[in-house]
Amino acid sequence: MHRFLTRVFDLRLIAIAAALTLCVAPAAHSAVVVYGCQLDGYSESPSNSSPAIGSAEVDIDAPAHTMRVQVSFVGLMGTTTASHIHAPTSLPGTGLAGVATTTPTFAGFPLTVTAGAYDNTLNLTLSSSYNPAYVTANGGTAAGAESALLAAIAAGKAYLNVHTSVVPAGEIRGFLIPVDPTPSHPTSWGRVKTLYR
Repeated sequence: MHRFLTRVFDLRLIAIAAALTLCVAPAAHSAVVVYGCQLDGYSESPSNSSPAIGSAEVDIDAPAHTMRVQVSFVGLMGTTTASHIHAPTSLPGTGLAGVATTTPTFAGFPLTVTAGAYDNTLNLTLSSSYNPAYVTANGGTAAGAESALLAAIAAGKAYLNVHTSVVPAGEIRGFLIPVDPTPSHPTSWGRVKTLYR
């Protein structure tokens, strides 16, 4: 009887440990905040008639001090000359701002093309991840620049811009807004479930 009670007690401890692990795991995953936008000429200031379209996703992991930037685009009138994040605008979702991230362009961004894709992670603790003028304007440190950039993105005052040879000020852009990465359409859950059966 004593062995039976010991095994029951051991099973309870394992169940409690498993439950605690499940509770902690989502908290660690929730550290990443996802922002995204559609890129087009209409969103530029002033707007333009570019037929190009694109999208961007920016994943911010504040505890790790990283920002993953993913961009895809197609149909540009000119060839790419630069891409970066501008911040902060005076008002959310509108206006112009100076370049906050790496200048003249994101490291490794595809240049001299009319379509492409980009995926890179910036270390936000490094001054080289920012425009030097942005660092200076925000306390002279990478920590100050990081704080200012994350606040601007969270407030809807940051946009991703793709500059080209035909529209040097920016052919397509979009303001970064929070994205819920969880499928919201009821049929989406059914599709997700079938992947794990």
